[in-house]
This record gives sequence, C-alpha cells and structure tokens, in this order.
Amino acid sequence: MTPGKNSYKTATAALFIMSVIWGYNWVVMKEALKYASPFEFSAIRTFFGGFILLLVLLWKGKSIRPREIPMTVLLGLSTTTGSVGLSTWALENGSVGKTAVLVYTMPFWVIILAWPILAERIRGVQWIAVLLALAGLVVMVEPWRLQSGIFSVFLAVLAGLSWAFSAIVTKLMRRMTGIELISVTAWQMIFGAVPLASAALILSSPPIRWEPYFIGAIAYNILFTNAVAVLLWFYSLRELPAGMAGMGTLATPVIGLIAAYIQLGEKPSWFETLGIMLIMAALALISLQEAQRLRRVSAFIER
Repeated sequence: MTPGKNSYKTATAALFIMSVIWGYNWVVMKEALKYASPFEFSAIRTFFGGFILLLVLLWKGKSIRPREIPMTVLLGLSTTTGSVGLSTWALENGSVGKTAVLVYTMPFWVIILAWPILAERIRGVQWIAVLLALAGLVVMVEPWRLQSGIFSVFLAVLAGLSWAFSAIVTKLMRRMTGIELISVTAWQMIFGAVPLASAALILSSPPIRWEPYFIGAIAYNILFTNAVAVLLWFYSLRELPAGMAGMGTLATPVIGLIAAYIQLGEKPSWFETLGIMLIMAALALISLQEAQRLRRVSAFIER
C-alpha cells in the first residue's frame, strides 16, 4: 500500500521517536548486563512488556485472546527470541556502537527479502543503497583480520537477519488476514519470551542482582522499549513499504553510538566510522528517493 502524504509524515515521526528510545536503550542494555545474563534480561523485559500491552487492551475494552496463533508465534520467534535475544547476547561481549550498527543492517536484509517474498522489487537508487550498506557491513566486520570478538559480530548480524525476517512476516500477516496492532505486538513478545526464559533456566549463570539500576533498566525496557517503541515500529511498518520502514530505523544505531561515546567512553575505530558513513549514505539515498516519489504523487493528486 502506498502511503498518503499525511500518513507518511505520521509514520516517519513515529520512526524518529522509536529511534531515540531504541538508540539510548543500547547503553541501558549494556549496563544492565552487569546485573543479569542476556537471556534473563531479555526474557523479563519482553514478557512483561507484552503483559503491559495486554492490560492496555483490557483498558480499551478489547479481547486479549490471541488470533492467528501460528503466524504470531513465528513473529515472536523472529522478533523477540531471535532479534532481541541474539542482539542482547551479542552485546554481552561486544561494544555498544558496533553491535548496534551490525544489528541495524536489518533494513538492507528487508529490502533483499522483500523482493522475492513481497514482490517489492529493488529499483534504481535502491541498488546503490544496498551495495553501499553491504560495503559498510564488510568494513565494520573486517573479515581480512581475525578478531577476538567475531562471535559477537556473528550474533549481531544474525539478529539483524532475524529482525528482517520478522518484518516480512508482519507484512504477510497484514496481507492475508489483517492484524490488531496491540494484540499481535503483545502476544509475539510473550510467545517469544518463552524460549528466552527456557534458555535462562537451562544455562547456568549468577543470580540476578536486583539493584536500583537494573530495576530502572527493566522499567525503561518494559514501558518504553518493548511497549511504546514496538508499537511505533509495527505502526510504521503497517503504513510504509517494508524497505522504507526498515531504512528509517537507521537513526537508532547512530543515537546508540553517540550515547555510548558520551556515557561509556566508547570511541569507534577508523573502520567502524567508515562503515557508519557508508550505511548512512545509503539511508540518505533511500530517503531522498522516497521524498521525491511522494512529491510526485502529491503533485499528481493536486492536479
């Protein structure tokens, strides 16, 4: 569906707010892992984030019964178990900035996957953007030299792929049956939290330290990251083409990089900086193309 001018502005504003919330959360997550394992932290924040959304449904007088359960479970496994779980695990031993940028290669995987699955073909400038993004990914990974943090890099890229697949699943659900935004967001988090909780129980780790910072991190994630921001993400994904919605999230890792530099003293390497510049150049190309397209549509309607 091609978004109108007003819906486009609303959806892009939602993407920006979501990016600020998610961007700073990379620092919050990194610090929270001092008090709990990645799987414990991920399970707690996603399960209770979903629970809060179910309370919102009750408050609005709507049914909390899950619908389209198989597809919602698949969405939970890709969005929550895969993307959230793997990215938090990657963050345990990886830097905030590098992990965030690698996870947020997701938009380019969306563009690639959306072609064969959703028939959203890659056209013109999009090819240049994808190639720039892939070049940025290669520069950041630095495959020409062996790195001690290669496992974290692998997990972060896999998290991005999982998130991209979840975007495709969301689009398919929208086409086939339509989705109730709050309900599917809540239940995918609850379903996706089950494997995370199972992993936390199976894998041995020190007990959770329920200190003030950790409690605050949980609250931030439940209320903002997993409730408000996830709703904004699914809303934007519903209103915009899959590729455009994915590309719009690229402000998030930049915010994460800035926050990590200010709060944690993390300074990107030369290669990381070059990779970020290539990825942001790709975003600029896509954004410019979409803005030009919307101006043409608006001019046609006003005739």
